[in-house]
Amino acid sequence: MAQEQTDSVLSVQNLKKKIGRKWIIKDVTFDVKPGEIFGFLGPNGAGKTTTIRMLVDLIKPTEGKIQVCGYDVNRDPERALKYVGSIVENPEVYTYLTGWENLEHFARMQPGVDNDRIQDVVDIVRLDQRIHDKVRTYSLGMRQRLGIAQALLGRPRLLILDEPTNGLDPKGIKELRVFIKQLASEGMAVFVSSHLLSEIQLLCDRVAIISAGRVLRVGGVNELIEDHSKLAIWHVTPLDAGKKMLLSAGISLVDRPADVMDDTIIAGLGPNAVVAEMHEERIPDLVQQMVQAGIQVEGVQRIQPTLEQLFLKMTEGESIE
Repeated sequence: MAQEQTDSVLSVQNLKKKIGRKWIIKDVTFDVKPGEIFGFLGPNGAGKTTTIRMLVDLIKPTEGKIQVCGYDVNRDPERALKYVGSIVENPEVYTYLTGWENLEHFARMQPGVDNDRIQDVVDIVRLDQRIHDKVRTYSLGMRQRLGIAQALLGRPRLLILDEPTNGLDPKGIKELRVFIKQLASEGMAVFVSSHLLSEIQLLCDRVAIISAGRVLRVGGVNELIEDHSKLAIWHVTPLDAGKKMLLSAGISLVDRPADVMDDTIIAGLGPNAVVAEMHEERIPDLVQQMVQAGIQVEGVQRIQPTLEQLFLKMTEGESIE
């Protein structure tokens, strides 16, 4: 018999899905731990939603194993899925009912969910001021929060959100981010799929990068970024002499900065700027050598690479926002 005590709330091993003669999901392995926000990052069409549909038993995998709190989703879906709350694609709500009436409707489908629990989830998603209004009067962000309230009714250990920021304005996205972090701080595991690199970087503790049905890398957001090559912008005069010294020290220069840095940083590059790929511990010695050689060093700016740069490097330029 499966044990509820497990290091991972969600464990996915060698997941594959074949539709017709085509392998849609080729190899997906990762785990999600209690209290962490886990990002599932990839472009549209990479296989994110197909994977999520297998996680919640909407479709069966061709190969592989999915466990929630130690229970196999395919062999024992009733036990496994009682620990899961999910929003796959758009929240299903009835706009002609009030928010409270929607939650009452879904509560009837789950044992042990009474009015006190409904009030609890209303408070959690901060809809108490509008919960008795018709859902048709709600903003998109409020509907998203109502959908999450619905997913939380059964006290899940794992919350699965498929592209939760779709259609939200910046204010709604920020509110959702704060709310998800609050849930994780209370011990819930949150699995978030997205094609928005910036959101994953701001929100998640760890991330799996998926491309063409295959997980390319799993790791902490900061860990993945730190493993990537470091960049530094040197502002030197004369420029040619500065470049020559960097090259003679075995430093690689970046010919096309726009390929590896954000547009906001590119916009600030001056005429005497050179972008180098290097480890930061070498900067002090090189500054000293340049000064001794009569090269004026106006500044050195270290640049932390983004998940976007990592993704483009791993997928050889596959499109993602």
